[in-house]
Amino acid sequence: MVIKEFETFVVANPPPRFGGRYFIFVKLVTDTGIVGYGEVYCATFSAETVEVMLRDTAERFVVGHDPFHIEKLWRRIYGAGYNLRPDVSLVSVLSALEMACWDIIGKACHKPVYELLGGKVHDRLRSYTYIYPAAGDVYPDPEDTDHVYVNPDRAAERALDYVKQGFTAVKFDPAGPYTVFDGGMPTGQELDRSEKFTRRIREAVGPEVDLLFGTHGQFSPAGAIRLAKRLEPYDPLWFEEPTPPENTAAMARVAQATSIPVATGERLCTKYEFARVLADGAASILQLNLGRVGGLLEAKKIAALAEVHYAQLAPHMYCGPIVGAANIQLATCSPNFLILEGIETWGGFQAELLDAPVQWQGGYVIPSTEPGLGVSLNEAVARANPWQGGSLHLEMGSEPVR
Repeated sequence: MVIKEFETFVVANPPPRFGGRYFIFVKLVTDTGIVGYGEVYCATFSAETVEVMLRDTAERFVVGHDPFHIEKLWRRIYGAGYNLRPDVSLVSVLSALEMACWDIIGKACHKPVYELLGGKVHDRLRSYTYIYPAAGDVYPDPEDTDHVYVNPDRAAERALDYVKQGFTAVKFDPAGPYTVFDGGMPTGQELDRSEKFTRRIREAVGPEVDLLFGTHGQFSPAGAIRLAKRLEPYDPLWFEEPTPPENTAAMARVAQATSIPVATGERLCTKYEFARVLADGAASILQLNLGRVGGLLEAKKIAALAEVHYAQLAPHMYCGPIVGAANIQLATCSPNFLILEGIETWGGFQAELLDAPVQWQGGYVIPSTEPGLGVSLNEAVARANPWQGGSLHLEMGSEPVR
């Protein structure tokens, strides 16, 4: 069996665009007619550019390749152009292609991918969501000072809504805007707002629900430690990416100075970067994204490294549902899985993009028993929503704010 052809899809995510402005998918087809789907999670270039990168890599390395030979394909792409080092854009493209190969392998073997990577460990997967505005709320509106991102009382109300749906954990990130000039020292206003959000949400949902405090590498180690001290009385499950991701030793200073577990990983790729996180003691919760980290086999290797260090996995998803499906496969077969990110209850446009939606019940994802990734892209919906525009999937502020 070899890969015979491929196709790419750049799909616009309609408002309110939870999960990003667009999603980038790839479809691989074998000479025996088996189809596999993958997804790129990459925010560093325009969608048009990433699509060209995906096509170039597929034509150069994937067409004519046996999809079962994952290790050989991985090394050839990882080392393309005398690279052979963690390159987030290249590895994101690699992730999508590797993921699609696993989808094919599972379908050829009539097994879910998790059965081929160690077998099912978890019958259901605890999930969490960001606190998003309620349906019908105007978002984003810079003039609105009453929405869930700036008003802690509204955020607490929405958190309670999610708890009533069955969620046992919610994430929020009230610390303030993040820019290309981070990290720095939090202002007094940011410290007060962050503490007030955490206190009000804790009061609303009670001690049984986990609070996931998100940041985006905004702070220096000293600044992050100051913020952590304000949050500790409310016992968050984690303090996410408190410092920028490139200096793991600096993040380790934060981890050593607070009782709140540090989580990181959405901007990291390959076992090499995660190995440094673990060796430095920078985090005890790894938020690897299957559309960026290097694919499923690479993620399974990282899970094993984490297991040695008694660290846990909380797969990251702020993208489309194919990455979400791959995250589910990894989580299902990983003993050290902690919790799974989703976009609310995995409904809306995320569900429309799939022939059959991810099964979500009372706060938990139920792993599919279908072969491969367990989902298939609804190509009609994907084609009906083409992305047009030059914006990036995600963008940071370009001017200092502190």
